[in-house]
Amino acid sequence: MCRFCVEHGEGERWYLNAANYSHDLSSDLERRGYIVDFIRGFEQRRESALVWSGRIDRLPGQLARVAKGAASRHMQRHHFGQPVPLEECERILSLCTSITVIPCICRMHTPGQRAEEVCLLVTMQPVEAIISEGFESYRDGPDSSNFNVVSREDAVGLLRTCEGRGLMHSVWTFQTPFTAAICNCDLESGCLAMKMTAEHGVKVMWRGEWVVALDEGLCVGCGLCVRSCPFGAITTNGRVSTDLLQCWGCGICRAACPHDALSLVDRRTVPEVAELW
Repeated sequence: MCRFCVEHGEGERWYLNAANYSHDLSSDLERRGYIVDFIRGFEQRRESALVWSGRIDRLPGQLARVAKGAASRHMQRHHFGQPVPLEECERILSLCTSITVIPCICRMHTPGQRAEEVCLLVTMQPVEAIISEGFESYRDGPDSSNFNVVSREDAVGLLRTCEGRGLMHSVWTFQTPFTAAICNCDLESGCLAMKMTAEHGVKVMWRGEWVVALDEGLCVGCGLCVRSCPFGAITTNGRVSTDLLQCWGCGICRAACPHDALSLVDRRTVPEVAELW
């Protein structure tokens, strides 16, 4: 298990520990303020992160590694995530009593993208007031009075739709270990976390608790899974092959495969990557 599971999971995966969703945000002013500031200042955060990562990429190897490690440790304390497959998302939703659909903030600040409502805030208590406070400074942004509070069944339906479109599910902390969001995004739509991870090598999320497994007997080599993988873990040269060292365990390749040739297995059962997080 990743370090968060050891520190915040109480014997479970950290994102399946109900205690991590149960903070009283009406009295926990620090976390409430962090969420509001996160929404309000996301555009500036995004621009700063991309400029900073570009500068880091130009540093000599060892200096770049030190800087990226420091950034990752900072993020672990505040806003860190992990890819989760659909089945785990359903387990997360079973823990929460408040599920609110909100626009993808990454899309809102990516040229050419529209602010689709594809992300979920998941908590034990209603968060509409906090969301409204965060978005009130967006002149041309979403009407926060229309944010949708949805049932678990509807939330699962949204997640299935997102997966069918090749969007990766990931779960996120806001002042760790408080966990409050399931995001659904991809590189093309401007996902900052995926861009930092896949393109700049800055770890802002753990690798998933799973890795891909290929059934060569079912695979016909169509290559649809290759195009769906944002981390370059699947390649084809006449036949499909997987690189577990590059796999982040999101499971999106499964949804792309029309022949059920891909599945997920517990990372801990694969010696090659059991300790790779």
